[in-house]
Amino acid sequence: MKLPKRIILVRHGESKGNLDGSAYTTTPDYKIPLTELGQNQARIAGQNIREIIQQSESGENWKVYFYVSPYERTRSTLREIGKSFNKKRIIGVREECRIREQDFGNFQVEERMKAIKQTREKFGRFFFRFPDGESAADVFDRVSSFLESLWRDIHMNRLQQDESEEEINLVIVSHGLAARVFLMKWFKWTVEQFEHLNNFSNCEVRVMQLGSGGEYSLAVHHSEEELEEWGLSPEMISDQKWRVTATRGDWNEKCSWYLDSFFDHLQYSSSEENNDNDNDNDNGNGEVEVEVEEDSLVQENPLLCS
Repeated sequence: MKLPKRIILVRHGESKGNLDGSAYTTTPDYKIPLTELGQNQARIAGQNIREIIQQSESGENWKVYFYVSPYERTRSTLREIGKSFNKKRIIGVREECRIREQDFGNFQVEERMKAIKQTREKFGRFFFRFPDGESAADVFDRVSSFLESLWRDIHMNRLQQDESEEEINLVIVSHGLAARVFLMKWFKWTVEQFEHLNNFSNCEVRVMQLGSGGEYSLAVHHSEEELEEWGLSPEMISDQKWRVTATRGDWNEKCSWYLDSFFDHLQYSSSEENNDNDNDNDNGNGEVEVEVEEDSLVQENPLLCS
């Protein structure tokens, strides 16, 4: 099994809904098109993505696979991005419904939506559910399902046409919220951390790149200043830096949200720790049980690691 070199997340270009919120009152969300500026943004994004990939040590030995939301604005964005790639570079394209936009209901009355979004800010962006629509938590659930399918595609080598050493790059053309919860799921960020994340700009590109030890990190391609602008805390940035050289399957014990945020009040001495370990291994008959860790699944699936 060969892991993709990069997983590149792209938000769609500027849409008519971004320009004028009243567009949603007469046009279904999934049919909202790009503006002319949005089309230009998408073409530039395609050029930027190609440059990112070509800078790799693999030289010209690379290919790309696309996943795209079924909405008109994401499909149009992909069409413009695709103009930067020769057809021989593209392994395939898959329309993926689970990375669609958050459902805000059907036709949206502009003034009513403004009031609802103000309520969301008070309630919390992650758990607030739009009337007749979805919460970010709902989007998280379906994006998590997509992530598992994505992993199966990688594990079954469905994204590679042969056994060559070509570098594979995945490009996911989606929406701001779907992309943020994708990152949240992958890097195991908490709800509180999600609430501080800033949205993607139109056609903004964020690159998860494979580090030297087999972990994906945003810090391989992006600077610390960029991560700060996106709303990552110092602890989250430190974790991204750790991932650059971390061995796949390792656990970053310095991440406060993994343990300290829940159990920072607990104290123990080294002698207590040794006694606990002895008691854990004692089966009650004076015999010590030896536990065998099942590492194979964790080592194979990066979604279960770090």
